[in-house]
Amino acid sequence: MDARKEILRRVFGDSSDRLWLCRDFLSPQNQSSLLTTIQNEGWFTEDSHNQAMSPFPSDLLSREPLFDQLILNSYQPGEGICAHVDLMRFEDGIAILSLESSCVMHFSPVEGTSRDFLVDGDKDPPTTKIPVHLTPGSLILMSGEARYLWKHEINRTPGFQKWEGKELHQKRRISITLRKLCQVE
Repeated sequence: MDARKEILRRVFGDSSDRLWLCRDFLSPQNQSSLLTTIQNEGWFTEDSHNQAMSPFPSDLLSREPLFDQLILNSYQPGEGICAHVDLMRFEDGIAILSLESSCVMHFSPVEGTSRDFLVDGDKDPPTTKIPVHLTPGSLILMSGEARYLWKHEINRTPGFQKWEGKELHQKRRISITLRKLCQVE
């Protein structure tokens, strides 16, 4: 466990302006209330699991800071999202709230970036994936290097969702991503 924390510290640094994970950010009661709001306001009324253009749920409008884009995704067991860096049209600072199911989010360096501390003298950097366990109600904030120089992904195909050697039980997972569009001058 301490080795994993050391790797995360070496990857993302000590400051909270890079990667910040808050497990149990929302209590089970707050998660239930938010999920009820999402359902009552008409999200996920069709078979599609990406309802990015609906209005903000009213419970989120009163929170600070107010982002100007909200994406809600519903993932069934086995569904995930491929490795990516969020588009540059969004400002630094992305918040992801994970609800209903545990998962492991993997971070890997963007090709062509220097990660000397992971190489240990090798000329070619390894394909490093750093696992981060997200429990229901977890909030992860990415900025700086974690936002721009590291891809993140969630592979929920059978056999890939393991934490500490044990397969995670999968249920539907709701992901709430908050971002802010860059201002055009």
